[in-house]
Formats: sequence, C-alpha cells, structure tokens
Amino acid sequence: ASQTGHTTGPSLNNDKLYKFAYSAEVYVDWVKASLQKSAGYRISSGVDVNLLWRNPENDDDQLIKITMKDVQVENVNERPAAKNIFKGKSTEKIIGKEYLEALQRPIVLELVRGKVKTFYSYQNEPGFTQNIKRGLASLFQLQLHSGSSREVDISGKCNTTYHVRQDQVTKIKDLDSCEIAKKGFTSHNRILDVGTKATSATVYVLEDSFIKSIKAEENFVFLLNYRRKTGAKIVSKQRLELKSVQAGLGLIAAKQVASVIKTLDPNYVAVPLEAEPVKSECKKCPSLSEHWQSIREHMHPDKLSKAEAAKSFLSFIQNIRKATKEEILKVIRNEKKEFLPQVVDAVTSAQTPESLEAMLEFLDFKDASTSILQERFLYACGFASHPSEALLKSLTEKFKGDVANEEIRETLVIVMGALIRKLCDRGGCKLPAVVEAKRLILNRLEKAKKDDNVQMYLLALKNALLPEAIPMLLKYAESGEGPISSLAATALQRYDPSFLTKEVKETMNRIYHQTRKVHEKTVRTTAAAIILNSNPSYMEVKNILLSIGELPMEMNKYMLSMIRDILHFEMPASKTVRKVLKDMRTHNYDRFSKMGSSSAYTGYITRGPDVSSTYSLDILYSGSGILRRSNVNIHVFDRNSELHAIQVVIEAQGLESIIAATPDEGEENLDSFAGMSAILFDFQLRPVTFFQGYGDLMSKMLSATGDPMNVVKGLVLLTDYLQEIQLQSGPTASAEFLGGLAIDISGGMEFSLWYRESKTNVKNRVAIFIAGNIEVDSFFMKTGMETTFEAETALDFISTVQFSQYPFLVCMQMDRVESPFRAHMTKYESLPSGRRYTARRGKAATLAGNEYPLHQENSNMCKKVFGAKSDSAGSWF
Repeated sequence: ASQTGHTTGPSLNNDKLYKFAYSAEVYVDWVKASLQKSAGYRISSGVDVNLLWRNPENDDDQLIKITMKDVQVENVNERPAAKNIFKGKSTEKIIGKEYLEALQRPIVLELVRGKVKTFYSYQNEPGFTQNIKRGLASLFQLQLHSGSSREVDISGKCNTTYHVRQDQVTKIKDLDSCEIAKKGFTSHNRILDVGTKATSATVYVLEDSFIKSIKAEENFVFLLNYRRKTGAKIVSKQRLELKSVQAGLGLIAAKQVASVIKTLDPNYVAVPLEAEPVKSECKKCPSLSEHWQSIREHMHPDKLSKAEAAKSFLSFIQNIRKATKEEILKVIRNEKKEFLPQVVDAVTSAQTPESLEAMLEFLDFKDASTSILQERFLYACGFASHPSEALLKSLTEKFKGDVANEEIRETLVIVMGALIRKLCDRGGCKLPAVVEAKRLILNRLEKAKKDDNVQMYLLALKNALLPEAIPMLLKYAESGEGPISSLAATALQRYDPSFLTKEVKETMNRIYHQTRKVHEKTVRTTAAAIILNSNPSYMEVKNILLSIGELPMEMNKYMLSMIRDILHFEMPASKTVRKVLKDMRTHNYDRFSKMGSSSAYTGYITRGPDVSSTYSLDILYSGSGILRRSNVNIHVFDRNSELHAIQVVIEAQGLESIIAATPDEGEENLDSFAGMSAILFDFQLRPVTFFQGYGDLMSKMLSATGDPMNVVKGLVLLTDYLQEIQLQSGPTASAEFLGGLAIDISGGMEFSLWYRESKTNVKNRVAIFIAGNIEVDSFFMKTGMETTFEAETALDFISTVQFSQYPFLVCMQMDRVESPFRAHMTKYESLPSGRRYTARRGKAATLAGNEYPLHQENSNMCKKVFGAKSDSAGSWF
C-alpha cells in the first residue's frame, strides 16, 4: 500500500489535560427498522486524558492515562415515564456501587506509533467493567498513514485498513477476520442456517496532532436463510468529542515504562486488550425438572403435530444445554412411557457432552424392550445439526457391542453413515472416529454374506456418500439381486453429479440397456434417471429415446413421462433432449404414443425470493396394474444450495398372483413384498416393511384395517444457530436461532379384490416453530429482540388404481390442508430487578388449502375413477 501522511501516531502535548465527552450506544431491532424506535441503552461519561511519560529515546512511545468520570446510564430513545425502566434510579443504583467505582478507576495505555502496545488496569476488576474500558481504550489506537495490517483491540486480532485524508482518518475493521475465543455453532445445511453480515467503521478527526473527535459504528445483521423476514440487527455506536484542553500535571521522569507504572500505582498490571469472556448469572431460573413440568402437556404423543409441541421442544433444549448429566437423568428416570420418546428427542438434540453421557447411561442396547427409545435416540443423532466426533465414536462402540434388536442394529449403522457425512462436510474426514467408522462400514460390506447385512451397509453408504464407496455401489447395482441392486442405484443417485465418473455412466448405460443381464424395471429407471441428470451426451440421450417403444409396456410410458418432465420443467438435460428430438427417426409417432398409466411429474410448491421448493411425483406400475414404485420428493433450494427435505418411496413386487395376472418379463420369481422408505432432511431412515412373502400378505389383506403405518414421528431440531459477539463498545451480545419441527409421517397400502382396486396413501403432518433471540448483555441490564414464526400444515398424497380393465385407471392426488401461521416480534429492555419495557407486534393468517396440479392426463383419469366409484359405492372388503 502506498503510504501517505505520517509514520508516527497521534501525539499529546506535555502538561495538558484533555477533557472529552464519551457515549456508547446499543440498538437492537428488526433489520429494516429505523433506530428511533429500537430497544437499547446509552452509557455516557466525561473522559479525562493526559500524557504521563514520553520515551526520551523515541518521541513516538508515550504513556497516557484515561479516566471515566460522571458515568450516566439512560434510554437510547426517549421513553414516556411509564415505559422508562431507569426512571427514578441513580447511576449507582442501576450499575451498583462496586461496578461504578471500578468503571471510574483510571487505565493507562502505552502507545507506540499510535498502536496500543500495553493496556494497564487492575487485576481483579469485574470482566464487564474491564471490557467497557477496553472498548474506550481501543478507540485511541490509530495510524496516521493509509494501509492495512492485523491489529489487536477489544475485538481480537483483526484485519484493519486505514484511509487517511488530511486531518481525517477512517479505520475499517474486517470483523469476519477477527481471531477471538468465542462460543457458537451453525446448522449443518446452509438453507436451514442463518446468514450474517458484520461491519465496523471508525472516523477520526484530528487537530493539533491529537484527536478532536471519534465516531465509531458497528453493525451486525442476522437473517434466517429460508425466511429472511425472520431476522434482526444490532447497532453499536461510540462517540468521543474533545470539549476543552486545560493545564494539567507534569510528566513523570523515568527511562523505563515499568518504573513509571510503579510510581503511579504498584497495583497496575498489564492486561490483554482483547475482551475477556463474561456471562451474567441467571438468578430466578427454574430447574430442568420444573421447566419440564411446565411444558410437559404439550409433548403428549397426540399433540405432536401442533406448533406448541415444537415450541416447547425448543425451550426444553435450551434448558437441557445448561443442565448437568444428573439433572437430565432425573427428568428421564421420573417420566412415564408415553412421554419418554419426546424427552429422548430433546435430550439428544441438545448435543452437549452432558446430554450425550446421560443418554448413553440411560439406554441399554442389550435390552430389546426399550427399542422404541433407542430408535428415537438414533434418529435424533442422525438429524444432529453439529454432531461431535465423540457421538460417532460412541455409536461405533455400541455397534461393535451387543445389540438385542436387529432393527436397532441396522439403524445404528445407517445413522453412523449420516454422521460420517456431516463430519466430513465440516472438514472432519480425517478425524480418528470418522476414519474408523468408514473403514468398518466398507470392510463389513465387502465380507457380508446375508442380503440383510448387505442392505444395511448400503443404506449407511447412501447416507455417508463417500467418494471411495462408488466402485462398491456400482458392483452391487449391476450384479446384485432386485432390492439390493435397486438400493445401490438409488444410493448413487444421491451423489452430486460431479462425482459420477465415466465408469459410473458406462455402468448405468449397461444396466438400462441390459447389455449384460436382465434387470428389474425399478433399477433400470433409476439408472436412466442418473444418466439424464449427470450432463448426458447426445448419444446417451439418443439411445435412451430409441429404446422407448421396445421396453415393457408400463416402463415405456414411464420413460416417456420422464422425458416430457425434463422438457416441461427445463431441467439441465432439456437442451440435449431437444437437440436429439430434432432427429425424426427417434421422434416418431409410434414411439411416443404408448399406452400406460405410469408417470413422472415435477412442479413448484413455492417460488420465493429466499428459497423455492419443488415436488416431484413418479409412479411405475407393472403390466398388470399393480404398483411397483411410487416416489414423492420435496426439494428446497436457494441460489447456492439444495436440501432434500422429504422423500417417501413405496415399493411393491410379486403381487400379481393376488389378482391372477401374469408377471412382467424377468419378474416371474419375485417374492411378494411391499414396503416404504423415507429420506428426511437429507437423512435416509431405516425402511419399513408392510409385508414380506405371500403368507404374510394374505394374513394382512384379510385383516386389513387400511390403517396407515407410522414411518417417522417425533421432534426434529432443524435450525440450530448460536453466535456470541463481542461489541467494540464493551458489552457481549448473542444471536440464537432455533427451528423445531414436529413431524408425523405415515403411509399405507390397501387392496380391494371386490372392486379390483388398490390405494396408496402417504400422510405428512408437520408443525414448525422458529425462535430467534438477539440479546445484548451488560451486567446491569439486558436488551434484545425475540422473533418467532409458527405454522402447521398437512400434505396428503393418495393414489388410487382400478385394475379391472387395461389400461387401468390411476388417479393421483396431492393436497395441502389450510395452514394457519403466526409471526411475532418483541423488543425488550430489562433490569435484573425485573423492571422491563417491551414493545410487541405480530401477524396471523391462514394459507388456503391447495390441491397441487399434476399433468392433464391425471386430471382426466381422476374424473373417470371417481365417476366410476359413485356407481358402485361400498366399503373395502
């Protein structure tokens, strides 16, 4: 940087006393609000500055004394008497005598070329007052030439840039670059996280080589990425203005700084200039047990799809994070069976070392009778927002030990896969626990003999998404039997296309075109989807289009529908598809007029400025009209990232014998099976089986109640963000955003032989509660803002098939019920005595219900199905 101005720092005159007026203000509000209505406070005082000593060898090495006088605390904005929490209270009463005395004790700075070399204060002073004085001392640090450097002040060690123009100096501090010890964490997925922006600028006006005035301003903005209306800002301002220069005391004669300090006051010690961590104690906080009792009724299993459940879940987590292992175990051990799963959700989601120890002590994996709680614990681990290496290590140990319930053993390894991915995404792939868990899964998959074991390790890899697992997944996709091959292919489908090498695409082409062996339709269609989603070549698209017309009946229709969906939704492959379609040979009428009922369709649920979300529905039937696979997906994305929010897949096979139909080619020997598999927030859950084998199917059909089977029920911590911020004026602030989801997903499949009809039903009931709390904590008061948002909704997906004729009739419906939502914002200022000022605003509304449009063909079929139904009304069975 080119240098202009002096290489020296500001210089004080001997025997003078500089008298300044100082103020430090804090404002908290929603992002777009003007500061005139914000919550906050102002500390103001007089500041006396005088030179104590100048180094005889170096004019630019000076020792200055700074003293705060007449400290006042007041509202940052005018408040009527009734709303003024400081009314009738003296500063001593507000701050406390001991703190006020500490604040007004002088500090001494050694300035070398304008930079603070040493900060002298008293040793056992309260951290809060020490930090306020550090904030004032940091203002005196400046250089008189333009340029950048790393500088230490109250904010830590930060990149700082100076711009000098005559008697004005601007100092810009890059707050993102500051190194300072602070607590906090962020959410795993960017869409669920909080975006932040922090700026700091200080403008100095000089006169007679010393400071005439200083204006400093610092801004922090926090916005929830998926709902930017939920956000807040903190503004911190400091002002120092020279009021007069008077005659002062003479200099202290000495050669060394140390002897000056000793002469001044032997109790002075050198203290770091960067802020020290401080925390105000909570005086009237309820114990964990008391808090649980106050929210317990909202956590009843029947109330889990209500926003109040999600809200209670979040407040419980906040309290668990402050609790000891013993306090947590006391709540768990005293609770009834029906409430325990919800307690387990919250304790596990708290993700503190104490909460993990409590869970591991409480759960006994050798005891099959508590498998419901074990499963809830494991799922909450899978959804962990910032998992620790210790968590993965503990689960790996449990997996290697005795596990009584086989389904829990499967869930354990599936969750280990999810944790590997989350830790790797944060740069933790080389951590010992991650290396060990990866090795365990890959080695055991290689040695696995039984299909069940193979499936369980493939599911773990479907969560872990390790690049080194791709060759193994290719092997199982191409040479495995039905369900295993299908699972390996869907695992490959979850990888980012950048990982899908030439070898992957060659294998997928071989599977789709069956060059080595006959594959089931479910695997072939997944292979086609992978090819079309990973930047396919002209020839790859051409070969897929040429195959349409030669495929089994329903698969023809499905592939056609997939191609149409790529065009209609302008997916990345659409340009290549359009190019190929210009070639008339592939685009002939016969090829593109195939009958059938299978389909694929994608549409938008929402398109917004922050995030958009899409739903896709695809359904594949066998030639006899029985469902082979139905797949519902919801994706949420913004400009930079994507979240696979929900996937529910229902698969069935070998059911033709029920209606005495002929199975499709290559599917004659399939065992009767139906089941459901779900992905929730990028985490593959353990699949659920409806029935396995013909005997099981018949007994379930004859006793069918049509009741849906529960796939996932519980409370999930979606957004988990906490950052502690050191304000340059001295106080600490914290920004905490929590988003909780109460969820209940169930699915079912039923048959009516009488009406030759089958029905698949997936119900998603969800309630969300988001709470943001931005707080500035000074020892004598707290000021901040709480912002909340809540909503409840249900999404139903029903497909009805009538297979009494061909092509059979299929009607798909995707409905959302009307959904109430509420948003609130509260600004507050409060004293430890309980005196409090609050200002609230809120809004409540209902989003109308909606039936999502699918393709026109579907609408026509639904009219027929429901038209035909009214003629033959009657119950199932």
